[in-house]
Amino acid sequence: MNWRAIQALARRDLLVVLRSKGILIPMIVLPVIMMVLLPGGIALFAPAIADAPGADADFEMMLQAMPPEQQARYAAMSLDQVMVELLVLHFFAPMFLIIPLMVASTIAANSFAGEKERKTLEALIYTPTTDTELLVGKLLTAWIPALAVTLVSFVLYGVVVNAAAWPTMGRVFFPNLMWMVLVIWVAPPAAGLGLSAMILVSAKTNSFQEAYQIGSVVVLPVVLLLLGQVSGVMYLSIGVLVIVGLVFWLIDAAILWYSARIFHRDEMIARL
Repeated sequence: MNWRAIQALARRDLLVVLRSKGILIPMIVLPVIMMVLLPGGIALFAPAIADAPGADADFEMMLQAMPPEQQARYAAMSLDQVMVELLVLHFFAPMFLIIPLMVASTIAANSFAGEKERKTLEALIYTPTTDTELLVGKLLTAWIPALAVTLVSFVLYGVVVNAAAWPTMGRVFFPNLMWMVLVIWVAPPAAGLGLSAMILVSAKTNSFQEAYQIGSVVVLPVVLLLLGQVSGVMYLSIGVLVIVGLVFWLIDAAILWYSARIFHRDEMIARL
């Protein structure tokens, strides 16, 4: 493959992303709300929330779904400390995966569908690149920014929750090993899942909004993880995240293999 051509294509698309408010604003607003405002507020007001009626029963139900060693750990902590750790370390873990998914999906939705709207797809198709190089360039355009936004969100999340929860915890408690596995092993394929599916959708649709609406279903696996943990059906741990990450990587590989087989610029020219 011609990596210089791929880099040139990815650089061109990244400049388009940075100039588009419709893409750039969600990439900024979503992480700020989910990884700064919400967890910061919860960590800051943890003592007041812990004193709310019924809080004891709700957290007792969550504790019962945890492994015995985790229950023993929390038995020595106050209710507000338990609440902070449960919410910051566990409840927000699946929500964190929405960041790479949605950022990658937003950029990828603008990939071919955006080219059609800007009337630049025909010129792109006739560039001296192979179908594989064109596909790889489009994938990197979404994957690299998604990982960058995810890393920045992780750092901001850690700074905010440690600072906001300091009066309650009295120590730096984030990140733990589970979150490191989440960021290093699970977040990259989560971004890949979003962009791979969206590239397929984007190539078949005619507008950015249409591609984004259809492809947004990729967030369902994360929603299921969140619901499973809140309902007590499952408990996120290092072992669970290793399995989830492996499943995501395998799905990514399957989608990429399928994309490479069906992606042909001749068919795209016929749909112009």
